[in-house]
Amino acid sequence: MSSSIDTKSKFMQVYETLKFELIHDPSFEFDHDSRQWVDQMLDYNVPRGKLNRGLSVVDSYKLLKGEELTEDELFLACALGWCIEWLQAYFLVLDDIVDESHTRRGQPCWFRLPKVGMIAINDGLVLRNHIHRILKKHFRGRRYYADLLDLFNEVEFQTTSGEMIELITALVGEKDLSKYSLSIHRRIVQYKAGYYSFYLPVACALLMFGENLDDHVQAKDVLVEMGTYYQVQDDYLDCYGAPEITGKIGTDIEGFKCSWLVVKALELSNEEQKKLLHENYGKKDPTSIVKVKELYHTLNLQVVFEDYEKTMHEKLIKSIEAHPSKAVQAVLKSFLGKIYKRQK
Repeated sequence: MSSSIDTKSKFMQVYETLKFELIHDPSFEFDHDSRQWVDQMLDYNVPRGKLNRGLSVVDSYKLLKGEELTEDELFLACALGWCIEWLQAYFLVLDDIVDESHTRRGQPCWFRLPKVGMIAINDGLVLRNHIHRILKKHFRGRRYYADLLDLFNEVEFQTTSGEMIELITALVGEKDLSKYSLSIHRRIVQYKAGYYSFYLPVACALLMFGENLDDHVQAKDVLVEMGTYYQVQDDYLDCYGAPEITGKIGTDIEGFKCSWLVVKALELSNEEQKKLLHENYGKKDPTSIVKVKELYHTLNLQVVFEDYEKTMHEKLIKSIEAHPSKAVQAVLKSFLGKIYKRQK
């Protein structure tokens, strides 16, 4: 337990170092106001989540190395972890504007603050640019620097493209539930969440460890599958999670999202129930939202989800145990352990 507390406190120290470097970046002439703005914007958006993605880089690297890390290795693993947290912050700041969300991580979304508003769009771009400033400063001399840049660019492309599929599938004025299916849902979540939340942290650790990512396609497939499972959990918690635990109020029903719950509901509904879904899903009025939630209850979707979770866990364990490397198995199992039956 104390080891994970030590890692977390070291991780937070590295955040402060990186933030200091960024707000004193010699490539830009900061004045007091701009430095203060970036300082506050970073504190509000970057370190307030669970930090699972970032800490996973450190944990994965430790498992691959199999012994204590040097100070330098620990710093670099933390810095890469923070690059993923910066990427996550950039996605979320912009995502919340698009989704017209109200809360994130138990506080108002950044753009909802009166002084911020649409400045948040530029802040999202600043967050995105910080990733490459961190990579340049700390990894430019490393032999895997080009691979890191390639990895972050690739994953950002996959994630934003996944987000695009989700958004154009739910276009206002073209609300057509018949477009929603498990295969469309799978395609969205694989790209929207699987690559950056699961594959990216492990890929960063593998590159640091001197591995060639082309040799780890099997691990990548398992991690992307894990990401799909994670997003299904997210869809479930959007409706059934307690906001005081999840830190956010769900908006998937009124937002006409291609959620796993609505896809399963369409699969299990009779004609009358489908009609109710078509009439009420994607509407912002509270009565319509309640009708959809009542139908989910009638269809026993909580039990359907529990069955899915159990089956998925067994399938993932089987895939992990088929991997030839015990060290990689340990990395994959530690990931699965963090998300199985999560409540937030």
